[in-house]
Amino acid sequence: MLMELEDVNCWSLAEAIGERGPHRLHHLLSRAVWDEQAVLERTADWAVDLLDDGDGVLIADETGDAKSSTDAVAAARQYSGSVGGVALCQVAVHLTFATAAGHCLIDRRLYFTREWAGELTGVPDELCFASKPQLAAHMLRAAGQQGISASFFLGDEVYGGRELRTTCRELGLGYVVAVRSNHQVTTPAAKLSVTQAASRLPKRAWQRMRTGAGQKGIRDYDWAMIEVTADDTPDGHDRDAGTSVLLVRRHRYTRTVSYYRCFAPGPATLARLVSLVCRRWRVEDDFQDAKEVCHLDKGQVTCWNSWHRWSVIALVAYAFLAVAAALERAAQTGRNDPAEADLVPLSSHELLRLLRALILPPSRRDPEHLLWWSTWRRRHQHRARLCHRRWHAYADTTP
Repeated sequence: MLMELEDVNCWSLAEAIGERGPHRLHHLLSRAVWDEQAVLERTADWAVDLLDDGDGVLIADETGDAKSSTDAVAAARQYSGSVGGVALCQVAVHLTFATAAGHCLIDRRLYFTREWAGELTGVPDELCFASKPQLAAHMLRAAGQQGISASFFLGDEVYGGRELRTTCRELGLGYVVAVRSNHQVTTPAAKLSVTQAASRLPKRAWQRMRTGAGQKGIRDYDWAMIEVTADDTPDGHDRDAGTSVLLVRRHRYTRTVSYYRCFAPGPATLARLVSLVCRRWRVEDDFQDAKEVCHLDKGQVTCWNSWHRWSVIALVAYAFLAVAAALERAAQTGRNDPAEADLVPLSSHELLRLLRALILPPSRRDPEHLLWWSTWRRRHQHRARLCHRRWHAYADTTP
């Protein structure tokens, strides 16, 4: 999966590693007997054990991959920010574990629209429709059962609903989740929308804080906290326990305002909550790297088993890169070598370049092998073309 290839699928991988056809890789993804979920859980345990610094957080977000046909499992016309709007795509909700040391994807769930939930051959019969927040809740519970410890859950507006927030509290997690401008909160004074609550803030309530540096310079925002009454207390829990606040962020120049509903089992400072808002973007970095480097979005698969197994293989490859880069960054900091003082931290991309140059075997390129594959591809494409023509001729025949 980490070899340098122009395109990555079962055909190109089989050719690169010296196989005489893609059949064995197809078998691995579809019919071979192995437990892909157990592989993913062991990978998550390994990654979390090496990255955990006692202050890990779990982050949920979804990503979409454009598809050309509804034959692909769960492919439907639906909205996805990663494809730029409504399009024919697959959407999956992922879970990231992040600390100050590093971060990586540790779980995923394929999202079905209501129309798809009961119609596709190969999908387990017991599967029923689940919303994206419900899929995130399933992964949080699974992480808890695995013994993965985290202090907070982070998510965007999709994951700001009461049901998921209640699940977080049941699991002993705090949360920082974005909410829409019409979200209702109860303050000590009244029940009102978050927009109305922010408009009542006095000037002295705002505090300017730095949230990081981008390509265009330092990013500073104005922040404020408003005490709110928790509306997501699980049965049997103390309603007055913990800290429940609305966090408001205002852009310095455009004055655009964003809102975050927050809960912490104990006291929480403004600086702490702001740092968590900024940490949510780690999942976006994971999506970008896992797709660019480990081909998470390149699986040309159509059935349930194949999708899950391809995604597991991609996530295992990404976990290796992400954790190895994090360990090397920690070692570099510990060495305190003056020669490394003017170097940027090692990234997954740079580590992959080194692996390809120094360790990973090159693709098989001998003439006999290349000519064999050229003949195989042409023969397969010829047979596929004949099958399509026969099917269309049959379909066009009047009964």
